[in-house]
Amino acid sequence: MPTATQQRRAIFSLTGPAYLWLLVTILLPLSAMLCFSFLTVSPFSGQQPEWTLEQYRTFFTQDVYMVNAWRSIGLATRVTLLCLLFGYPAAFILARTIKGRWREAMLLLIVLPFWSNGLVRSFSWTMVLTDYGIIGRALHAVWPGAPSIEIMNSYAAILIGLVHAYLPYMVLTCYVALQGINMSLTEAARSLGASHLQVFRRIILPLSLPGVVAGCLLVFVPVLGSFMEPRILGGTQAIMLGTLIENQFTASFNWPLGAALGFVMLGIVFVIMAVFYPLARKHLSVS
Repeated sequence: MPTATQQRRAIFSLTGPAYLWLLVTILLPLSAMLCFSFLTVSPFSGQQPEWTLEQYRTFFTQDVYMVNAWRSIGLATRVTLLCLLFGYPAAFILARTIKGRWREAMLLLIVLPFWSNGLVRSFSWTMVLTDYGIIGRALHAVWPGAPSIEIMNSYAAILIGLVHAYLPYMVLTCYVALQGINMSLTEAARSLGASHLQVFRRIILPLSLPGVVAGCLLVFVPVLGSFMEPRILGGTQAIMLGTLIENQFTASFNWPLGAALGFVMLGIVFVIMAVFYPLARKHLSVS
């Protein structure tokens, strides 16, 4: 029998490389950005930086940051709801109806967007959401008096691009949860006279809530800080908190303000998760 010390060493030897990798790739960069957020100027600007809270004060005193933070929260909420609206039924059909090779083919189609670059996916929508794109030209060739489908440089175009980018996360997480439900539970409920709606409401939906919660988190958090899709598809509607942060790092070279805005956005995520955690915990404990 190995001793307790030997067991701890074995565990550390297995988990140590993973923790070291997280330390180097996540904790150290975040720590550096946290330090930058309390500086007056970037340490690479050639000027002498000083410690200050001015960068965080800027977020709460200038309306442009507060307004676009709320716009980003609204965008992330809408995208999450749309992904849930389309993703859960798709996952339900995939897990409970489609069988065999057809299921494998559908799963392949779902993960197919991950095989292409996000920038390419976003630019591909510019050839679809305009009258001069493939669909627009074909539609007007068949129907010369067809109404315009021009929605580029609009809020709707941003929604379409983001839903397309993050819908697979929702489908896959819900599919895993639905696939793990024991079929004997639904069969027993049906044999006792429960309707399809009752089986779904009392058994399937509660047991699949962990996948729903995970999918919502996997969609909401990255969409909150997205900047590529809004910049490419949004035009004048592209100003979000994520694009403002990106501008501070790339255009203005104001790394302290960009870092402060990034940590404010991280704080927003933590606050939202803290607000909804009791509700999610209640449902998950019931399931």
